[in-house]
Amino acid sequence: MHIKPVHGDGDLICVILHALEYENSDDHNGDNRRKDGIALCKVHHALNITFADACLFPAHISLQSDRMHHRFSHIGDKNASFCFSKRVSYFIMGALKIKGSDDMKYILVIGDGMADDPVPELGGLTPLEYAKKPFIDELAAKGEVGNVLNVPDNLPAGSDTAIMSIFGCDPNLYYTGRAPLEAAATGIKLNPGDVAYRCNMVTYETGDMPFEEKRILSHSAGSIDGAVSDEIITELFNDPEFAALAAKAGMTVNLGHSFRHIAVQSQADIKGIRLIPPHDHLGEKIGPLLPTGCKNAEVLRELMVKANELLEKSPVNAKLIAEGKMPANGIWFWAEGTAVKLPDFVAKNRHTGAVVSAVPLCHGIAALVGLGIVCPEGATGEIDTNYENKMQATLDILEDNDFAAVHVEAPDECTHNGDLKGKIQGIEWLDTRLISPMVKELNERGWDFRMLFLSDHKTLTSTRGHAGGYVPYMLYDSRESSGCGLPYTEKSGELGPQVNSGVSLMSMLFER
Repeated sequence: MHIKPVHGDGDLICVILHALEYENSDDHNGDNRRKDGIALCKVHHALNITFADACLFPAHISLQSDRMHHRFSHIGDKNASFCFSKRVSYFIMGALKIKGSDDMKYILVIGDGMADDPVPELGGLTPLEYAKKPFIDELAAKGEVGNVLNVPDNLPAGSDTAIMSIFGCDPNLYYTGRAPLEAAATGIKLNPGDVAYRCNMVTYETGDMPFEEKRILSHSAGSIDGAVSDEIITELFNDPEFAALAAKAGMTVNLGHSFRHIAVQSQADIKGIRLIPPHDHLGEKIGPLLPTGCKNAEVLRELMVKANELLEKSPVNAKLIAEGKMPANGIWFWAEGTAVKLPDFVAKNRHTGAVVSAVPLCHGIAALVGLGIVCPEGATGEIDTNYENKMQATLDILEDNDFAAVHVEAPDECTHNGDLKGKIQGIEWLDTRLISPMVKELNERGWDFRMLFLSDHKTLTSTRGHAGGYVPYMLYDSRESSGCGLPYTEKSGELGPQVNSGVSLMSMLFER
């Protein structure tokens, strides 16, 4: 259902009534209908005014479980907050467009870690050059291909700093660490003095050797199933020995997605601490990589040693080994940070929308900037993710909004896992299973659109880790029939515009 913008004297109550009618047009959750009805009554009493009187627009929209929280601001001293189901929220967000908005659609597609250096096994080509992606290359030839620096040189190369930049948030101003961004995805509230950490389930090599001599075999415990990962981390934090250490440290754990859990430590001093991303050091001995730099680092090390000791004896891990799978025989703390607040995307860009991703980091950034979050069925953050459902979710968002972002983690995870074939396959599936059918559907619907397609950072086949520097972007406008004539590759990026900061990308996409 395509919603036209509401302008002038349209009444807010009418907009929401239409939204509720839209919600009830199908057989949706009865509890959502009941809650939406209650919220509507509150709106009627608090905001019985017109657009002409109030110049209303959503000042903030954030996720609360399966519902979205709207805060409306208007002339005068009043502010009012209401919670609607996501389906109703998308309708309202689409209807409350700023005056003068048109039917242009804006799409951001991030292929995580696609960019790379030349690979000898590929005859000196990069995976982007080697992969068969004719449709993406056709769009690139009709559009603009250039380079962009998403990660400032003084910050660690990763999706956290890169994707913050892409969404218009300067990491030099707002970055406090990756874990607080992921914490926001699950509604974890960080109080003053709290520190959030990513708590990975990892696989260490086994054997009769000191802990420091062990090597990291997998940063994701072999891409462990989410339910199994939850069972193991819960078992660990409930173990009497480990629970006593965690309580002494002031640490609790929050279940995440697959191997990605979030630990929160209260009143922690992390000044000078050095924590290392495990995916950048696969196959290396962990001694030089363990937490250092301050007294609290010793606390984290003690927890990691005890976790390995206990998890080596876990019956769940014994079952994984019997099945030929990697055990989750350790935890790894990294990505530390304190509470963060990011600029509101809707207020800054005057465009509403949502982010499609399986990855908590993207969910957290979306929540913090006020965009919706969609994790479609079958979205895994791995090579087996459901591209078709991601494409459909993107189109569903664009029914009622003018902006949608879709993030695909597969190329990055495959590179970390040393799976070059999988990285190439992930890039090719972006072409055949996401971009090509999406563009064809957009054209069939008669929607003009602009698409920004890029890698957030490099993930190097040679090291299986992240790297900074410029990465190629492609900007395509369906209204234009000719462009640079180049395919989407790293070499093509060097020949086009050189964008010195990823913070500029949204302005480029929205033609500001």
